[in-house]
Amino acid sequence: MKDLKNRKCGSIRKKEIDTNVELSGWIHRRRDHGGVIFFDLRDESGLVQVVYNPEQKGTFILAEGCRNEFVISVKGKVRARPEGTVNPDLDTGEIEVVGSSLEILNPSLPIPFQLDEYSSVGEETRLKYRFLDLRRKEMQANIRLRSKTSKCIRDYFEAKEFIEIETPLLTKATPEGARDYLVPSRTHPGLFFSLPQSPQLFKQTLMASGFQKYYQFARCFRDEDLRADRQPEFTQIDLECSFVTSENIRDLVTDMLCVVFLEVLSVKLGKFEILSFSESISKYGTDKPDLRNPLKLEEVGEMFTNTEFKVFCEPANSKGSRIACLRVPGGEVLTRKQIDEYTDFVSSLGAEGLAYIRVEDPTLGKEGLQSPILKFLEEDLINQLLKKLKAQKGDIIFFGAGPEKIVNDSLSALRDKLGKDLNLLIKEWAPCWIIDFPMFELNASGELTPLHHPFTAPRCSKKEMKDEPLACFTDAYDVVLNGIELGGGSVRIHDHEMLSSVLEVLGITAKEGEEKFGFLLSALQHGCPPHAGIAIGFDRLIMLMTSSESIRDVIAFPKTQTASCLMTDAPGEVSAEQLNELNIKINKED
Repeated sequence: MKDLKNRKCGSIRKKEIDTNVELSGWIHRRRDHGGVIFFDLRDESGLVQVVYNPEQKGTFILAEGCRNEFVISVKGKVRARPEGTVNPDLDTGEIEVVGSSLEILNPSLPIPFQLDEYSSVGEETRLKYRFLDLRRKEMQANIRLRSKTSKCIRDYFEAKEFIEIETPLLTKATPEGARDYLVPSRTHPGLFFSLPQSPQLFKQTLMASGFQKYYQFARCFRDEDLRADRQPEFTQIDLECSFVTSENIRDLVTDMLCVVFLEVLSVKLGKFEILSFSESISKYGTDKPDLRNPLKLEEVGEMFTNTEFKVFCEPANSKGSRIACLRVPGGEVLTRKQIDEYTDFVSSLGAEGLAYIRVEDPTLGKEGLQSPILKFLEEDLINQLLKKLKAQKGDIIFFGAGPEKIVNDSLSALRDKLGKDLNLLIKEWAPCWIIDFPMFELNASGELTPLHHPFTAPRCSKKEMKDEPLACFTDAYDVVLNGIELGGGSVRIHDHEMLSSVLEVLGITAKEGEEKFGFLLSALQHGCPPHAGIAIGFDRLIMLMTSSESIRDVIAFPKTQTASCLMTDAPGEVSAEQLNELNIKINKED
């Protein structure tokens, strides 16, 4: 096989002046300066400038016909760039290659956007021409870092004697909380496979099979509404271990993440804080707190139980409601226009408004404050509030009052927004573990549903769980980094009777349980050891490590927010013959 290059474009340096080189790559930019043609030639290593002079007639004419993104092969001699033309921003900026030959390996049609001017075309165009978008240096860097991180993680688990095992992609539907992608079976008419939302049942079965340390980079599928950190198909780092505690898994994952960040980014992650679910909700309004932000929610409901201010009095005396506030140091810089914008922001999350108090001089009590709500509040109450919050001159205090979920959602989102808008973040990385989750919660219909999944081990007896399910806690844990949930896991139920009890509490009959995951129930009855595990979102991890805004920027071929692929035009129609083979009939609406 003929080698089309002996050097990488980005590797040539000043010490190689007068050396003959062979290069192949893409024309990043073509410039014609007074009859001399310049190419910025690009490959995976970087750029080098190639020059063609008119003295070489045949080669020069060929160079004149070249355009951006043509794939070419070049032979030439390295020389120093003329004085005044050195480019300090380029690794090869001190030299250029004077071309002596040129071969066009493949021309290119005019491209829809320049690779260094892509932002103005929008994401839709970028995804339609993803093969071009992936040529950009930012995308190349993201995908290469993804590969490097994957290798680092595999090396880590292999050194810890984990076994990589692939689990099936064609399986049965499981209760994971989202809609399944269904695959019709040709050989079993009327029956369907389901693409896995996670390998949960299989990895627990592997523990019953005697594989004590399992991991894989698992492909998972969820047919759900998408956001910046969601995709219909995604990759998770999945692991499970036998004869371990929740602390063992947390220590393992903490160490793994620290190793990855140090080896890949040369970053020391530092200490992982541990917060209970209730503490996190109380202080930050969320179980995914961004601990780079020093702002905390303060519960002040008990102060307003006897106030005449109806807006605060009602939630202060209502079960399931709370009054919390955020004291923002330096909040004096916020204008009325900005406060109005924050009010609209929390209103979009369900809040009825955003009360606030400006602290101009806390030593003067009510007289040292400025707010539309002061006329409704007693002097005594205001003094208690200032003392509790340790209010300082220049602070602004924002209030949330109403149903707990709305207050938590709106104030936690406001906290994040204020942290960024006022540049309050005190560190670059802030990892933490959230533990002690409730076993169950009520969904929008008032039905009992597992907070994580029904295979999570409860920290109570079967009787206590049946008597007071909402008071039951689990041995579960989530790892959170900079306000992004990287993953979650738990100690699993390894006792058949306990799992049967959980299913009973959830209203799943024995027959339904057997139909959905009978093989797991059987495995638990045949000597299944205690075990625990976790799944970490690999795409989210890479998104954070590359400071990307969306996981679409760290996946080679992602879907849009409507779960379509613009490049391949998927999903698409299939022929009538294929549908007939699968015993499927399309019912089109008129």
